[in-house]
Formats: sequence, structure tokens, C-alpha cells
Amino acid sequence: MDSWVRPDWPVDVVALTTTRAGGVSAGACGSLNLAAHVDDDPKNVAENRRRLRTALALSGEPAWLRQVHGATVVDAARDAGAEADASFTTEPGVVCAVLTADCLPVLFAARDGGAVAAAHAGWRGLLAGVLEATLDALPVPNGELLAWLGPAISQPAFEVGGEVREQFVAERPESAAAFLANDRGRWQADLYALARLRLDAAGVGEVYGGGYCTHGDAERFFSYRRDPGCGRMASVIAIRPNDRESALNA
Repeated sequence: MDSWVRPDWPVDVVALTTTRAGGVSAGACGSLNLAAHVDDDPKNVAENRRRLRTALALSGEPAWLRQVHGATVVDAARDAGAEADASFTTEPGVVCAVLTADCLPVLFAARDGGAVAAAHAGWRGLLAGVLEATLDALPVPNGELLAWLGPAISQPAFEVGGEVREQFVAERPESAAAFLANDRGRWQADLYALARLRLDAAGVGEVYGGGYCTHGDAERFFSYRRDPGCGRMASVIAIRPNDRESALNA
């Protein structure tokens, strides 16, 4: 769909983040809610997921996960439905997927398009090491991987307490630069900067994306901080099949 957000990276894989447009859900979940765990009619979610499959010409479902803000990574071809916050695959046509509505979706792809992954990285996941765990799971040297940072809440909209900043700084002192003090005695956290610091330290040299704000762009994006009853966008990535006319020609 034309409204979807696609990575600006030089690798030939299928990758995108949906927006809230193009579905059948109503209210805070309107309209393309792809999450089954929010307060939405299951029939609406099923139809929205069908529309995603149709738009991507998928023969089956993406490997949806039960996300818990942790650092578990699974094989998307074998462990769809697992409790995890990232998945990877080296099999063409298998679709890695994460759901977000302020947390940071991070997509990974090998330079040759032969391995991909998707990670759900809110501040808890970043601190738990979900990006590093995803890199460890991919059978590709970190220097041969590209990363894309999808739509997430921006620093001006993301207020956290001092205890969050302290945890990041205690683990990685350079993280201090990703927090700005506000006039309420709290901190504005930059998820994009925190992710880039970790990816850089891991040796991922090409990082794309960033610059979105789910909280500030209510027309395009769901935002949990703006509306706790909201739906979720999906960030998906897949290796193209050899027969590109048969599937995944989004």
C-alpha cells in the first residue's frame, strides 16, 4: 500500500512498516490494526492480516510473536507464535514480523539479501540486549549486515524517569548523550540514538532510517503513549523467493 514506510537501504529484500491506514478496525484501533492482543474484534484483526498477506502476495502468515520486551530471538521458520521479541530467517518467503506502537522496530538484512531479521526494541528491550541477541542469531558477520530503524516515538515525546537513564549509563556511559533533562526533573530519551550506539558498538556499519515520531503523527501511526487503547503497526521483512513473480512482490 502506498502509505507504508519502506527502508531506504541498498539491499534487495521485502521490508516495510505498515501504517494505520487501509484496514477495517474502528476507534483507537482504526484502521489497520494487526495485533490480536489489543481490544479489537478478532474478525477485524483477521481481515487486516488478510489484507497484509494479499498486498505482499504471501502464501501464509508472517511469523507473529508474543512480545514481552525481552531479548529472546527465534527462528521465524520454526517458532512462529513463540514468546520472543525478535526473529530471523535464511529461508526465502518466510516473513519475520514485529508489532509496535511507539517502541522501535529494527530490521536487519545481509548485504546479499540472504539473511534477515526483525526486532522489537523499546527501552527495556534495548537494555536487555535484544539487538545484540539478534545479531548473534544471524549467521552473517555483523559487518556484512545493514540495519533500518523504523517508526518509533521521538525524543521530544518520550519522557522517562531518572532510573531508566541510570541503567543505560551504568552499562554504557556514552548513552548519556541520548538523554536530555526536562523542566519536570525527568528525561527525554532518544530511542534512535540508543539503538545506533549499540549497533555501532556491535560493528554494524550501515544503519538507515530514524527520524519518525509515532506519537506526533496521529494520521499515520498508532502510539501507545498518545492512546493506550490503540492498535499496532507491523514491521516485516523477508528474503525474496527465487521466483519473484510468485510472491512477495510488494
